[in-house]
Amino acid sequence: MDANDLEGWPGVLHREGRTLCRLSRDPSELGAGPATKAQGAVFHNPAVAGSRTRSVLLLQHCIEAGLIGQGTIYALDGLSASGLRARRWLNELPSESASRISATMGDMDPAALDWAMRCHDEFPPEHGKGVLLAHLGDLRKSVLEHGRHWVDIDPYGSPLPFLDTAVQSLARRGVLEVSATDSAALTGSSKNALLRRYGARVKTDGLAHDSGLRVLLANLARTAARHDRSVTPLLSVWDSHHLRVSALVTRGVGGANQVEESLGWRVASPSAQEVSTSISAGLHPETSLDSESLPMHCFLPLSVPIDRADKRFSGPLWTGPLGDTEAMASMTEERAIEMCSTEFEDADVMKWSEHECEKEKRIVLRSVRHISDEAGVIDAPHLILVDDLASWLGSGSPVSPSVMVETLREEGYRAAVSRYGKPAFRTDAPWDAVVSAANDR
Repeated sequence: MDANDLEGWPGVLHREGRTLCRLSRDPSELGAGPATKAQGAVFHNPAVAGSRTRSVLLLQHCIEAGLIGQGTIYALDGLSASGLRARRWLNELPSESASRISATMGDMDPAALDWAMRCHDEFPPEHGKGVLLAHLGDLRKSVLEHGRHWVDIDPYGSPLPFLDTAVQSLARRGVLEVSATDSAALTGSSKNALLRRYGARVKTDGLAHDSGLRVLLANLARTAARHDRSVTPLLSVWDSHHLRVSALVTRGVGGANQVEESLGWRVASPSAQEVSTSISAGLHPETSLDSESLPMHCFLPLSVPIDRADKRFSGPLWTGPLGDTEAMASMTEERAIEMCSTEFEDADVMKWSEHECEKEKRIVLRSVRHISDEAGVIDAPHLILVDDLASWLGSGSPVSPSVMVETLREEGYRAAVSRYGKPAFRTDAPWDAVVSAANDR
């Protein structure tokens, strides 16, 4: 289609990361929800910029680590809207990686695809590598038309209607990135929707978003198992209004048969017996079972019978690590700036001021904050909110996560400030050591 035939073209010039595009309306006018047809605008959500940055970085890690083969990488941005995610893959990956990418943007809105392809023609990848295709149609049909190594699902609402076909579409080893904006359901605020969609329950406490990520992973793992596949989480993030998990999906009956070993329950205010069961299952470090110093939470295996009327329980949910150490360690601030940020000295059609360049750089940095530091403890059993810890211990004002991390590291334990959306840290320290560190601050 000729650009002159696109209603509203050339629209508003916009840049995200290092990639330029044109939008039919200023993104600040579109809000954080889906644009309606009456608005006459191609939907673009600026609140998901960090998600798209992390997608670029994760794709580069998986290529470098050989997780998705050595040949052509067939990638699908299944609900592409403005198409900026797929275009950023091609433009911001190094030329050697981008040259292997055949990316498809899928959407049911022909205007969105026309705008995306016209943007690609006007602002092609700087290195000229990679292939970008447009596909008009329902993701649940189009995803099966080709074996995929990388599939991104970013719907408005729950991703569950798309999971089955997305998993089936993957090659023997592929990465599935899944976003969910129905966070009210996943975090337990909408209990009926949570039970109806995800077959789970979540206690609405400070860890509700972590539990929501784990419920989402449990559903992905069970979906994969139905198709003789298993999942290895690479990255799980609560960011703004959405939850997002990225996982390596591998074909194999053996891994699929073991799915329930990574599923279970989270219990708040556990009893001494429940903590003992958690320790025996390898889900909690050895600690005192003194009733006056029991932990705030612990995990229990799926096989443990629970009272469905007991509101302390969340699950079924994923009890394993929420990410992969090497994948998360690769997401440094230095790499994010190198791949996804433009320097002020680099002239472009935006004609940004130095202040505007610095503002965009801060957005890029914020998208990876704490991820590489947390990589070394992502398998740790404790995610502890410092506000909740102070309340639990009756110790007054909360101690900063960084102080807790420093103290626990000095004691020989692994600990790091968490990426979580509330002040928190992860550690493998026994609960006794956590209490001691908090009291000795």
